[in-house]
Amino acid sequence: MRESIPVRVLSYVFLVIAVVVSIYPIYWIYVASTLSDGQIFHFPPANWFGGHLLQNVRMLESTMPVWRDLANSIVVSGITTISVVFFSAMVGFAFAKYRFWAKSFLFFVVLITIMIPMQTTLIPLFIIVTKLHWENTYQGLIVPFLVNGFGVFFMRQQMQSFPSELLEASRIDGASEFYTFFRIVMPNMLPSMAALGILTFLQQWGNFIWPLIVINSRNMSTVPLMLEQLDQPGNVIHYGPIFAGAAIGLVPLMIVFVALQRYFISGMYSGSVKG
Repeated sequence: MRESIPVRVLSYVFLVIAVVVSIYPIYWIYVASTLSDGQIFHFPPANWFGGHLLQNVRMLESTMPVWRDLANSIVVSGITTISVVFFSAMVGFAFAKYRFWAKSFLFFVVLITIMIPMQTTLIPLFIIVTKLHWENTYQGLIVPFLVNGFGVFFMRQQMQSFPSELLEASRIDGASEFYTFFRIVMPNMLPSMAALGILTFLQQWGNFIWPLIVINSRNMSTVPLMLEQLDQPGNVIHYGPIFAGAAIGLVPLMIVFVALQRYFISGMYSGSVKG
């Protein structure tokens, strides 16, 4: 049954409103990064770009090592994302396609790790990192997040839709399990891996609590820590540089999403239908 024209019009209107409401805060961050403090707090708020971008960026650079913080976030988020996607794909493939002892119990343990709030693991993780002398290092920021339960669960669900006939044909041809995984499974699961990569990169990029605990050196700060230090109550707060820092910090996120967005939707829903 075809929808009536009024229903279709209302649907499009609702979608346009939803898109505008979703995008406007991001748009206004970039607008505010080009305004002075007085213009930022002017009512009604400005909705077009001003001429203070370079001034705000220079003030930000004079206050914080913004480019080093940006590089730290890129390194930490990038390595963590690659590791999570790779190991989650391998473990998810094993859970989906192999039969082995205690498989159900081990998968149950993975699910339990998803249900445990991160806040309850911060103290044990910090003690481990301290014992290993990994404070103020990339190891301390990266190693605790090299693999996670959600990634394993997500990839296991996606791998269940992968045709088992392709695996059997590869084995009949004499291919090893590693060859089958790297040359047959991974190329066909790129959409799912890209979707997990976007989610992981987004989560790690915005990770604030763990860097705040394990980092006390200015040279190892990430973008969230940089923005937090700009908004210290004891300092004179200039909101133009804060918005400029937020705008710079959003750029890598948008680049990653634009680069992988063609895989994102198909990857999120590919596991809902079994092949």
